[in-house]
Amino acid sequence: MSTLPSKAEILDWIAANPTLSAKRDIAKAFGIKGAARIDLKRILKELESEGHLEKRKKTYRDPDRLPPVSVLQVRAPDENGDLFALPLEWHGEGVEPVVLVVPRASDPALGEGDRILARLQVVHEADHNYEARLIRRIGMSPRKVVGIFRKGAEGGRILPIDKGADKEWIVGPDATHGAKDGELVEAEQAGPRATRMGLPKARIVMRLGDPSEPKAVSLIAIHQHGIPDDFPPEVVDEADQMKPAGLKGRTDLREVPLVTIDPSDARDHDDAVFAEPDVDPKNAGGHVLWVAIADVAHYVRPGSKLDREAKKRGNSSYFPDRVVPMLPDRLSGDLCSLHEGVPRACIAVRMVIDAEGNKTSHKFVRGLMRSPASLTYQEVQAAQDGAPNEKTGPLLEPVIAPLYAAYAALKAARARRQPLDLDLPERKVVLSDEGKVTSVNFVERLDAHRLIEEFMILANVAAAETLIAKRTPLLFRVHEEPPADKLESLRETAEASGLTLAKGQVLKTAHLNKLLHDAAGKEEAELINLATLRSMTQAYYSPANFGHFGLALQNYAHFTSPIRRYSDLIVHRGLISAHGWGDDGLTEQEIERLEQTAQHVSDTERRSMMAERDTNDRYLAAYLSDRIGAEFGGRISGIAKFGVFVKLDETGADGLIPMRNLGREYFHFDREAGTLMGADTGVIIALGQRVLVKLVDAAPVTGGIGLELLELEDAEMPQGRGTGRPSRRPGGAGRGKPGGPPRRKEAKARHKDAKVKRKVTRRRTTKS
Repeated sequence: MSTLPSKAEILDWIAANPTLSAKRDIAKAFGIKGAARIDLKRILKELESEGHLEKRKKTYRDPDRLPPVSVLQVRAPDENGDLFALPLEWHGEGVEPVVLVVPRASDPALGEGDRILARLQVVHEADHNYEARLIRRIGMSPRKVVGIFRKGAEGGRILPIDKGADKEWIVGPDATHGAKDGELVEAEQAGPRATRMGLPKARIVMRLGDPSEPKAVSLIAIHQHGIPDDFPPEVVDEADQMKPAGLKGRTDLREVPLVTIDPSDARDHDDAVFAEPDVDPKNAGGHVLWVAIADVAHYVRPGSKLDREAKKRGNSSYFPDRVVPMLPDRLSGDLCSLHEGVPRACIAVRMVIDAEGNKTSHKFVRGLMRSPASLTYQEVQAAQDGAPNEKTGPLLEPVIAPLYAAYAALKAARARRQPLDLDLPERKVVLSDEGKVTSVNFVERLDAHRLIEEFMILANVAAAETLIAKRTPLLFRVHEEPPADKLESLRETAEASGLTLAKGQVLKTAHLNKLLHDAAGKEEAELINLATLRSMTQAYYSPANFGHFGLALQNYAHFTSPIRRYSDLIVHRGLISAHGWGDDGLTEQEIERLEQTAQHVSDTERRSMMAERDTNDRYLAAYLSDRIGAEFGGRISGIAKFGVFVKLDETGADGLIPMRNLGREYFHFDREAGTLMGADTGVIIALGQRVLVKLVDAAPVTGGIGLELLELEDAEMPQGRGTGRPSRRPGGAGRGKPGGPPRRKEAKARHKDAKVKRKVTRRRTTKS
């Protein structure tokens, strides 16, 4: 008969073999067979009831130890940037174990609140006793919702402000956080299970005020997308203690007239430029260009509180009424802003170009500059065009004219390089002092804008080339070639418009530019530009260099905006390390985590883009909300199973025509072609078609804009449900009996014709 082990021996075995803790494993270890297994089961039950063991599925474990595979919740990075995690399966007594998450290069970037499944290893370090290696991420931080609180007899409900949200959230009486009826609130999920009515539970964590206040618009997006908008006191304190940098260890650039050129409403000035003719006789007609960038790395050192907060934010976020900066105002608006007349620390690059605009050499320095003037794009352009003001007049000959001369050479080089040249006018929401939309204007595109853009691109190239040459790790700005399926869709769209996109050769931006040039001035121009944009991949950051397709550049990094982009700060630190300028350069720890950093800052960039887009949608909906019933021209910008998206000409706002507002007939959705076809009339609705629509709804809180189709280009539409009407275009559709259903014979003929037309239309559409 097998000898049973003592309880102490069983506990010692489980502690030493946490992965072999099933009853079968224990029996095998102690040679327990037959009827003795019943006694072993009794002992394990006793240990469990005494609290010495915890049954976990079919295994036992010491409750004072974590299982070898555990669920953890990631905490915020500590002062060294290390990630520690809360063990959610800890049920022991005494001090909670400390778990350090040890990331691998292939792991996704983890953030505070993320839940992960990880494999644990017991260690005996001073600051932690477990190390965790990610198996997979199983959940983000607690699901959050931003919405309108409606008070009830017992707590209340939250009506989400998301366009696509269809569920309310239940709030218990003890989870309202004192919110008032109709107030805008932020809440988080209170539990994994829904109520009996199938609605999720939530607890209100923040009251955001009156949703009808104009300045609540951007606040909604900030909280909805989880953008940190308040700096912790310790971060502000660290920034407030900073002092201006001196000349020690720096190149004196204070006599170089480096001017800043920015929008009139710029909140910071992080780049300055200067140009002059090259006096070297070997470079006749050439130019010397200077680009100086605020030396943010001098103030934001690796591992500091400022650094951790900047990395967490990833970038600044810009809204019509406010900026959520990456750095506190003491830095972003003061010490790191290149204000006129005051010395400022900078990292500058001196670049030499020839008469054709080709860069022949460059050199970086860590300097101290003093800008003679902070200028706007408009006043610089006016001065160049012959209308200088008091500020730009004295600078015209020595500073402004040489900048434009250098730009002329760079423009020639750009024309040879052929970066992608899309023509998609940008619109800007203009607000009153009270925060209400006063107008939606096209952003004026001046040569002054293009000048700064070309100078910055050249400086970014120089930074990438320097770090590559010095074998210093960096974050590249990567833009990969369009995928084959999207290119084919673009090619079909071009062919349907009577245009051609080259096939059977390595795609270059020059090929796309020829297509865009051929479409310029034609009715299809906007469609071709939009389709080309949709065929592009999204740019991102990476420690590996895959080139920048859109700019037609092989080596490209972001160097010019470290005040508002963490990626640029990494490049600055790389330059500091590569040149041996100080101990505030790129650390080994940062180099090890470049992959995670690249993923994180790419994610935060997309987060900001979505928040900025949502804010504009809400402002535009507010702007249009008092024009319900008005008619607008537009173009179809997207087609889905549930309706048609239209971009309005006047404001650039995107609205939705739901299926019920398309007309009386049923429409078939062709996912492959991206079209809708009327079952009775055979009418085809495709991307890029001109439309006349009526505004039927505009919800400022959600940003949703509802439309009804009135007229469709080159198509005969049946009258809509009570409000639609046939086309009024001369010689066009709608000449039949108004409001009457199409005759079956005519419908069959149109449907037959549509089969042919449908094939053509397939070529006119793209997949988004």
